[in-house]
Amino acid sequence: MRELMTGNEAIARGVYESGITFAAAYPGTPSTEILETLATRYRDDLHAEWAPNEKVAVESAIGYSFVGGRAFSSMKQVGLNVAADPLFSFAYEGANGGFVFVTADEPGIHSSQTEQDNRFYAGMMDIIMLEPSDSQECKDMVIEGIRLSEEFNIPVMVRMTTRVCHSKSFVELGERTEVPKRDYVRDIWQRTTMPAVSMKLRHEILAKLPKMAAASEASDFNYAIINEGAKIGVVTSGISFQYAKDALGDQASYFKVGFPFPLPTEKIREFASGFDKLYVIEESEPFLEFQLKDKHIDCIGRELFPQEGELSTAIIKEKVLGVRNDTIDLPVEKIKARPPVFCAGCPHRGLFYELGKRAKSGKIFISGDIGCYGISPLPPFNATDTIVCMGESVSGGHGAAKAFEYYGTDMKSVSVLGDSTFFHSGMTGLLDIVYNHSNSLVIIMDNRTTGMTGHQDNPGTGYTARGTEAPAADITAIVKAFGIKNVRTVNPLVLAEVSKALDWGLGLSEPAVIITRWPCALKKFSPDDLAEFDTSRHLFEVQADKCIGCKKCTQTACPALRYDNESKKAGIYSPSCNGCGICAQVCPADAITMVK
Repeated sequence: MRELMTGNEAIARGVYESGITFAAAYPGTPSTEILETLATRYRDDLHAEWAPNEKVAVESAIGYSFVGGRAFSSMKQVGLNVAADPLFSFAYEGANGGFVFVTADEPGIHSSQTEQDNRFYAGMMDIIMLEPSDSQECKDMVIEGIRLSEEFNIPVMVRMTTRVCHSKSFVELGERTEVPKRDYVRDIWQRTTMPAVSMKLRHEILAKLPKMAAASEASDFNYAIINEGAKIGVVTSGISFQYAKDALGDQASYFKVGFPFPLPTEKIREFASGFDKLYVIEESEPFLEFQLKDKHIDCIGRELFPQEGELSTAIIKEKVLGVRNDTIDLPVEKIKARPPVFCAGCPHRGLFYELGKRAKSGKIFISGDIGCYGISPLPPFNATDTIVCMGESVSGGHGAAKAFEYYGTDMKSVSVLGDSTFFHSGMTGLLDIVYNHSNSLVIIMDNRTTGMTGHQDNPGTGYTARGTEAPAADITAIVKAFGIKNVRTVNPLVLAEVSKALDWGLGLSEPAVIITRWPCALKKFSPDDLAEFDTSRHLFEVQADKCIGCKKCTQTACPALRYDNESKKAGIYSPSCNGCGICAQVCPADAITMVK
C-alpha cells in the first residue's frame, strides 16, 4: 500500500515501522510535524513528548537508549547546537538500543537565525549520517539508521532540508517491527566520560570509521544513474539530487549520495573515471566536495555554485549548461514592500507599543529573543536592539546591565522573551541575574502556547504533546523561587496596565520580572484558557464622523486597520479584527468603539 506523505510524515512512519518506542523533540520549523505525527497517528505504539529544549529531548532519548530501548529525537538546524553537548559524548559512549536523530536544516533562512549546514556535525562526531531526497527515503533511512546504530553502537544522524521536510511523494507502507528491549549491563568504562575513559572511547570510535566507510561503500543509498553519451558526471545528495535531475536531465549521469558520511569515495572514484568533468552539486557548504578533494578526486563545486540561499534548477542550468531561463523584468519600485506584522489581536502588540515609546528615549537596551516577537525591531515599534538565539535575551540583558553598571552608563537593560523560550533556555539566564545581582528587567510574554512553530504545548500549557493533561508550570512561582522579589503580571491588551508596569520595572535598581499573560489570538483555547480569560470576540469599528485622520491607530501595526488616503479616515476590516481593543485605547478622538 502506498500513501502520499511529506518528508516529515515519512520520518514518523519510519520511526513507527522500525520499532522505536520513545521519541522526544522541541518544536522548530521545518522539523515540527515529525513529533506531532508521532504523538497523534502513532500514539498507541510509542511514547512521544515535547521537551523543554533540544538538549533535554536528546538526553532523554539517550537515557532510553542506554537501558536498551530504541529511541528517536528531531530538531531544526539551530536546535542541534543546543543538543550537541550530549551528542558528542554519546557518540563516544555509544548506543545500546538503536538511536536515530533528525536535523532539519534550512537553506535560505526562511524562519531561522542562521543558514548552517549540519552535515559537518557528523564529521566532527565521527558518526554515520544519512541524507534522504524524497519521502520514501525518509522512511527507509530511519529504519536503516536504527539497524546501523545497533550494528556500530553509535547514534545515527538523518539530515534533511526544508524542501525534503515539506514536499510530498509516495511512500510504500510496511508493517511495524516489534523489538524487545536490549539487556542493560552496567559498565562505567563504557558509559562514563571520565578523561581516562574518554581517551579509550575516542580510540574506539576512530577504529570504527573504516568499518563505517565500508558500510557506506556497500549501501544501496549510494548509487549511480548512467545516461549513455553523457560527458558530464554529477555527484549530489538530498534535494540537490532532485534539482540536478530536473535541470540537466539525460545530459548528465549522476552519482546519488544517500550515505554522505563516511562518503563512499571509492565508488565515486570509479564513477568519476568515465567523465570529462565531475560536478559536485550540493546546497550550502562544500561537505561532499571537501571529502572528495581530500581523496584527490578532481571535481568542480563551490567555485561554481553559491554558498548561500537555496539551490534551484535555474542556477544549475546556468552554471553547468550556460542556459538561462527566460525571466520577466520587473522594476523594483513596482514591488510593494510587505513586512511581517503581528496578527490582529496578538497579545504582544500592546507590550511592544508601550516599550517602543520608551525606547525612543535612548535610555533602555532591549535584548530580544526567538519567536513571533522577532519582528519587534521593525517599525513602527522599534522596540528591540538585539536578537541572538533562544534564551540569550536574558543572559545578554544581564551582560549589558553589568556593562552599564561598570562604566556608569545611565541606561537600563530590558530582556523580552516568550513563555516557551523561557522554559527552553531563559530560566538559567534569570537564575544568573539573581545570583550576580543584575539590575535587569525581564519581561516574559506568556501567550499560553509555543506560537511561532504552530501552537505546540509546552510545560506551561497544562497539556502534553499527546493532548493529555499535565501539571502547568507556574511562571510566577518559578520566578519567585529563583529569588526575584519584584514580580508583576499584567494583561497586555490593557495599555494602562502595561505602561504602569513598565514604569515600575524600569524605576527599580534590582532585578524585576513582568509577566504579560493572554492567549495567542490564533490559539485553540483550552478549558483552562476559557476559565481564566474572556475569549469572546468583541469587534471594533471606526466612527467616521469622529475620526480626525491622525493615523495614530495605524502605529499599532494591526493588519485589520485601514487608512483611506482620499477620505483621510481610518477603518477596520471586521473579518480580520480579533477584538483586542488596542487601537481604541490609542485613538485620541475616541473614534474607535466596540461593535454593539
